[in-house]
Amino acid sequence: MSVTTPKGPHLAVLPTTAEDETRSRAQVLQPSGWPIPKGYANGMAAEGRIVVTGGVIGWDDEERLAEGFVAQVRQTLGNIAAILAEAGAQPEHLVRLTWYVVDMEEYLANLKELGKAYRTIFGAHYPAMALVQVVRLVEKAARVEIEATAVIPR
Repeated sequence: MSVTTPKGPHLAVLPTTAEDETRSRAQVLQPSGWPIPKGYANGMAAEGRIVVTGGVIGWDDEERLAEGFVAQVRQTLGNIAAILAEAGAQPEHLVRLTWYVVDMEEYLANLKELGKAYRTIFGAHYPAMALVQVVRLVEKAARVEIEATAVIPR
């Protein structure tokens, strides 16, 4: 992986991979000396058409929520992929995900299965992410809600 240092204080720009850079032109922002995060990026830079989702939850087209936390995450990520496709975007165009969970311990207890579900739907592309525990979501039975931002290159 080649690292270039743009003008400015101590900031490295890491391409996701040569293939991903060609397709998405998104750059991973990794400050010099910081440990490389696992499963997310500290920051992303991209140019193009911006695509944003609202808060997406794990229900199907008949508004039935999937059973269990991991199943809801899997459905939520699939729903985000479907929204991206409507805009002509793909998962590698994602630059940010914000996760809202009702139970942080439930999230932490399922990291391995969540990682598998994530990679099945989005591959090994890891945008900037934030994870926030909330008291509840609008849909009482929802365990997770995710907002996504993608940038389709020009």
